[in-house]
Amino acid sequence: MLQDSLDYRLLNDFQRNFPLCPAPFAELAARLGVAEGAVLRMLEQLRREGKISRVGAVFAPKRIGASTLVAMAVPPENLVRVAEVINRFPEVNHNSEREHRYNLWFVVIAGSEGRLQAALGAIEQASGYPILKLPMEHEYPADPGGLHPMENEVQVQAYLHPTPLGELERRLLMALQEGLPLFIRPFQVLASRVGCEEIEILERIGRWCEEGIIKRFGVVVRHHETGYQTDAMLVQDIPDAQVGELGARLARETGVTLCYQRRRVQPDWPYNLFCMIHGQARSEVETKIADLRERLNFNDYPHDVLFSLIR
Repeated sequence: MLQDSLDYRLLNDFQRNFPLCPAPFAELAARLGVAEGAVLRMLEQLRREGKISRVGAVFAPKRIGASTLVAMAVPPENLVRVAEVINRFPEVNHNSEREHRYNLWFVVIAGSEGRLQAALGAIEQASGYPILKLPMEHEYPADPGGLHPMENEVQVQAYLHPTPLGELERRLLMALQEGLPLFIRPFQVLASRVGCEEIEILERIGRWCEEGIIKRFGVVVRHHETGYQTDAMLVQDIPDAQVGELGARLARETGVTLCYQRRRVQPDWPYNLFCMIHGQARSEVETKIADLRERLNFNDYPHDVLFSLIR
């Protein structure tokens, strides 16, 4: 029972408000009433089992450096090879396969717009396939807040110019994408990789959290492995004059965990409103999508549903 309790509390209680101090896992252990070693072993087990992707930062889109969602149409027989090539780029994360002609989806983050474009060009050249760039234009926050997606009050995020990065900050950004090392002094390990002092790492992460550049810092849960076996990306073609109002309404829906307006790429991609919906089974997600499109009067707008695939 202790293991089950520790497992659940690490997954549910520490997705945000993670202690930013030299020995954060000792602080977690004190709060949980267990040994620090037990916390580190459990987090490593959860990572091996795929229940968490990492412990670390979730950055707010378009607030730091430059980033974009990318889609790629790859013949099924080449998909694994191409995905492996793409995953070698440190700028790439959240790479997933989806049911669609555009079947490979990933996010690219870089320290500046110039570095982003260079990375995208290198990815195209290395993979041998063209990319579809879908940068975010507005975010409609729909934070799950716990182990399970839930309804939240939503505000449209005003556009803020991305914060430019110095060389040290760029190295820290890239290091944080891999997550905190599961060691007693993880920020000291990060500092040695980045080339600065531990206190500089802690101060910079704390400042980014205060400024909203980091949306949350903590355990990053993979919902597929914690009971939500199916997810789908719902994409819709909404008139530009209405997308702000409808995007905010959509983000308030229970089960919607991400909601963004993204740039259309005509004629290949006519959709501008994206959201993620999770469920226990495909039929449940399909029912949720049909229900919310009916209730929110979305049925007049073209849409597509891209279910994720797990190999």
